[in-house]
Amino acid sequence: MSYKNCILKTLAAAIFAIMPYTAAAQYDVNTENGIVSLANRDGFSIKSKNGDFIFKPYLLVQASANINYYDDEGLDKAYNQDNIANSGFSIPYAILGFTGKAFGKVTFNLSINAATTGAAILQQAWFDVQAKEAFAVRVGKFKTPFSHAYLTTLGEALLPSLPVSLTSSVILPYSLNAVTPNIATGFDLGVELHGLVKNKFGYQIGLFNGTGNTVNLATKTLSDDWHIPSLLYATRLTWMPKGVMPATQGSPHLLHENKMLIGVSASLNVESENESTNDTRVGIEFAWLKNRLYLGGEAYYMHVGFTKRQKISETYNYIGGYIQGGYFVLRNLQLAARYDFFNRNGMDTPGFLNMPSVGINYFITKCNLKLQAMYQFIGRVGHETQLDRDNDDLGLATHSGIIMLQYSF
Repeated sequence: MSYKNCILKTLAAAIFAIMPYTAAAQYDVNTENGIVSLANRDGFSIKSKNGDFIFKPYLLVQASANINYYDDEGLDKAYNQDNIANSGFSIPYAILGFTGKAFGKVTFNLSINAATTGAAILQQAWFDVQAKEAFAVRVGKFKTPFSHAYLTTLGEALLPSLPVSLTSSVILPYSLNAVTPNIATGFDLGVELHGLVKNKFGYQIGLFNGTGNTVNLATKTLSDDWHIPSLLYATRLTWMPKGVMPATQGSPHLLHENKMLIGVSASLNVESENESTNDTRVGIEFAWLKNRLYLGGEAYYMHVGFTKRQKISETYNYIGGYIQGGYFVLRNLQLAARYDFFNRNGMDTPGFLNMPSVGINYFITKCNLKLQAMYQFIGRVGHETQLDRDNDDLGLATHSGIIMLQYSF
């Protein structure tokens, strides 16, 4: 389909959908959804004449081709396990949602991810009541206030996969299947107080279930050790000296910005991992968007201590982080690179994972298409024994490649 036909069909659908209403073509900061950015993009919404009621539908579909090569350790050739596995085609996200505003002060968002199963199908479901810019309350299922990588708008991530240091489970020297924590906290159910002060200082203080996006039920209890609700307590503070930082890692619609963000965050997940551990996380983050250049980085720390019922006195500490950057060499062509590191075995065991990656992004803005390609290598540095080396990247591909096509509306 030509660009012209794509535009005409999109406009026809939009006009038909909103004939009884007035059109609103510009982005409203209160209706951002964390999935598809509407910032500085032409689009449409259903809007009342006085502007108190706005309804914006959106869609995001990602289809990818993946290839992953694994080293021989951990493979059992007797069972014909191949070095190339978990390869082929996939749909990471197929999201349909809507966001909007009611009564001039209540914003809302709901999104369904049809590419998942179970409770994770409901990706987001929240409403937000804003008393003033410096004080608002959000309730429902949404992104927890931790990690710049997760809080970035999904459709505008620099690379098609998140840093391994955030998503991979840590290695513990105990065969407890219920205990596989990772540093990221992602989506969860809860309540959050948040606000923006003087257009520079942001804060988020939240209380969540701590069970992640795969559970939509109230399943928690009181902590036997600390006698407080066994929930996820989280907070994040940000400083944006040049005004509000867009939640993007590079967009052809934002090539003349100069924004910066510095943030700190911390959380405590009480009796997480099926009541087996208490997990503490601390993170620092930095992001800078300067015309065609994007730079970002994070460092994070996690402390894992077992609950008394486990009768394990040892505690374990993990650190990880990444730095990444992207540059638009052409208006629609962005080059990207990332260096990711993670001591997955814990700080008491020498050695860490060394994970460089490179990528390229091509935007077809007239049809809202984005083509991404990425290669990542996972190496191992500084381990004292071969067993430590093998454990550190257990289950992770040494070489991986992704080509992903994304459509958003």
